[in-house]
Amino acid sequence: MAEFLLELFSEEIPARMQARAAEDLKSLVTDALKAAGLAFGRAEAFVTPRRLALVVDGLPAVRPDVVEERKGPKVDAPSQAIDGFLKATGLTLEQCEQRDTPKGKIWFANLTIPGGPTADLLPEVIRKAILGLPWPKSMRAAEQVVRWVRPLHHVLALFDGKVVPFRYDLHKPDIDGSGEGAKEAVGSTVGHRFLAPGRITVSGFADYRAKLRDAYVVLDREERKALIREQVEAQAKAAGLTLRDDPGLLEEVAGLVEWPVAHLGRIDDAFMAVPEEVLVTSMRTHQRYFALEGADGTLAPRFAVVANTETRDGGTTVIDGNERVLRARLSDAKFFWDQDRKTPLEGRVKDLKSITFHARLGSVADKVEHMAALAVWLAPKLGADPAEADRAARLAKADLTSEMVGEFPELQGLMGRYYALAQGEAPAVAEAIADHYKPVGPGDRCPTAPVSVAVALADKLDTLAGFFAIDEKPTGSRDPYALRRAALGVIRLIVEGRYKLGLREILRFADSLQPKDQAADSENKPMISAISIKSMPTTSAISMESKLSMTFESYEPVMDFILGRLRYTDAAKACRHDVIEAVLALAEEDDLLRLLARIEALQGFLDSEDGSNLLTAYRRARNIVRIECRKDGGVEADELKFFGEVDPGRFAMAEERALFERLEADAQPLKAALAAGDFAGAMTMLAGWRPAVDAFFDAVLVNDPDAALRRNRLALLEDLARSMDAVADFSQVEG
Repeated sequence: MAEFLLELFSEEIPARMQARAAEDLKSLVTDALKAAGLAFGRAEAFVTPRRLALVVDGLPAVRPDVVEERKGPKVDAPSQAIDGFLKATGLTLEQCEQRDTPKGKIWFANLTIPGGPTADLLPEVIRKAILGLPWPKSMRAAEQVVRWVRPLHHVLALFDGKVVPFRYDLHKPDIDGSGEGAKEAVGSTVGHRFLAPGRITVSGFADYRAKLRDAYVVLDREERKALIREQVEAQAKAAGLTLRDDPGLLEEVAGLVEWPVAHLGRIDDAFMAVPEEVLVTSMRTHQRYFALEGADGTLAPRFAVVANTETRDGGTTVIDGNERVLRARLSDAKFFWDQDRKTPLEGRVKDLKSITFHARLGSVADKVEHMAALAVWLAPKLGADPAEADRAARLAKADLTSEMVGEFPELQGLMGRYYALAQGEAPAVAEAIADHYKPVGPGDRCPTAPVSVAVALADKLDTLAGFFAIDEKPTGSRDPYALRRAALGVIRLIVEGRYKLGLREILRFADSLQPKDQAADSENKPMISAISIKSMPTTSAISMESKLSMTFESYEPVMDFILGRLRYTDAAKACRHDVIEAVLALAEEDDLLRLLARIEALQGFLDSEDGSNLLTAYRRARNIVRIECRKDGGVEADELKFFGEVDPGRFAMAEERALFERLEADAQPLKAALAAGDFAGAMTMLAGWRPAVDAFFDAVLVNDPDAALRRNRLALLEDLARSMDAVADFSQVEG
């Protein structure tokens, strides 16, 4: 068995592309080897800023013969088709065989593809891998014809310790090396750009890895990450500080260095009055510095920088240079902070008119009006102060016009909070401004303060209602306006806050705020003032909402969309998908807490013996009714009303009367239990039906020769299925 080592050495590969490129290289090469019938023991990919490397171990030195099956035309096909098949395979008809298939007898041929030295196959594998790497962005360097992520300097390719005979030239479209001046694969590489720039000859992967380490290159990305963390933590500990955890930054820095060397620098005290989020964002975004914390968890006036080289002065020059650069960066941040506070947030709101939210939905100022109206309307339902909800919603987007957010867009909302507190806004208003974008992902904190929840819900629901109103819905993997994230945020806000809300009522109102004609000018858009609703008597506000809701109906798709995302929440992931579908099929249920409680109760019921048996009886009843409905010339019995009402006077057996009486006796209690949200109690009632149901199917002949008895018994089965469907759509349950 032999080893194949490949290294693609280039200029610096962007850090964000490295990990994916290593996996892509591994897949391209190993898939090609498998397609050629080559088995191997292991394949491992590595990446540094300047190299992609791959080792495939356990390859045979010689490829085995491969038998490939070719499917031909039908036996009775025209002679031209058969002759073409024989010509393509190089066989005679006697060397082919006939096989019976669902489509008739067909000719098949088995072709033996001879093997050969594995090394002869590798040049084509390398060529396709180089050209096939799917870089997110690429460039054409100098006079090169082939686009690649960065200029490629050499290809190291060794098989069984020998250089693979591979020639390439990225300057020509025929990378197979047919042109003059094509480069050949080499058996050497180079070390660190500054510390060991000379060429290094290697004999295999172990030698390659060890010599790179001696040449100041840590090949393994995970090892570089561990070294960075260890060095920074050790230096921080010596200074009485701790590293602020930042996995994303650690990943990026590991992609910027081949030989990590950490140093600690200082932040001038003059900048420590600036909000720490600004300092951390500036250091992280512009300079890739790690933030450090004191014992109390607050930002320390120190930072960690990871260099890609060692210096004779122990890093003094590196530290001084980075402190100087950071000083300039933070001077800008402090200037923005000081300047932005001179203009109150309310004075910035008018500037939102010049920012387009969407061409068909108006400006950000229009969205703020919608948010304010919706937040005020939601506030009493959430236990929030309507005045504070209105104020927070109106100021929530104001920081978009600030210099700080213009420089650091990721601080929007957060800077609004600081500016609001600086101008004396109520703490609840300031927190709602900061939290109105939340949660922005599954790991993000979910607001809990009532005013914050009201504004966050208003923002997301208005976005959903607006984009659905103009038919800009997510399709497949495409979701340019992050509507799936908005829907999941709505669900988390409601579920984690344990708010009992009717979603349809909320969506109807959110929809009523959208312009009737989204293409019309803004002055023609129907707009509701949040203040006017707030000042209305409750009955007047409800009356106005009802009047408006009569005109709009596009909220139902939004409702379906949100319920569809409920399947992907942590609360629903533990439940069977068919159980979730059975509950979501109940069109009248729009309280998320009740839906989740019903799903949980139904799953518990179906996991029990009574639930499993009753489900079987339900299916039996539905199938009998469906079949008999068709026999009588009816349509599918989806509504379970084809055979009419049950006539107790036609019962001929005690078992059918017992089942009827049990269903009648539990009808109102079951309805009351469902209305009260006592889903466990409802499931207990269903479980109590099992004896009567079992007795009915054991003793009663449904398809009695007497037509009247037959139809009455079929009506009873319809009644049984309909009663169970009031709890959940059991036809959706798979078993």
